Amino acid sequence: MPLTLRVRDVMENGIVTIDGNAPAIEAVKKMLENNVWSVIVTVNDLPTGVVTERDILRRVIAKGYDVNKVPLKDIMSCPIITIDPEASFGEAWKLMVEKDIRRIYVIEKGKIIGRVTRAGLFQKLLDAVLALTSLKTLV
Repeated sequence: MPLTLRVRDVMENGIVTIDGNAPAIEAVKKMLENNVWSVIVTVNDLPTGVVTERDILRRVIAKGYDVNKVPLKDIMSCPIITIDPEASFGEAWKLMVEKDIRRIYVIEKGKIIGRVTRAGLFQKLLDAVLALTSLKTLV
């Protein structure tokens, strides 16, 4: 019987949102408070884009802009790349590789319910391999 990991099984919760008019420094504060490295940017209360710590470093700090003044809507990546919670682990991995991104957001009934990161997928894959290896030695 094949074992299939679904996105729902490997996703992380704790999605953080912030208004697109907020300055970049507010995103940094929210990331630190919530121990995450990306935030969903909303415009008119709708999820519109994503800002990561790398975005702030590359699009604000490295260019000498003031983190207290640059609005998130000006530096966000959009559209938000999403996946269904019932999609397979492999589909999530393939999407991230094809799009060259580090995270995708899980959408169910039109709402963001979680995220999947490359690091998280790698950790889940390692956990699965180690679990399977230990089963083989028991048999």
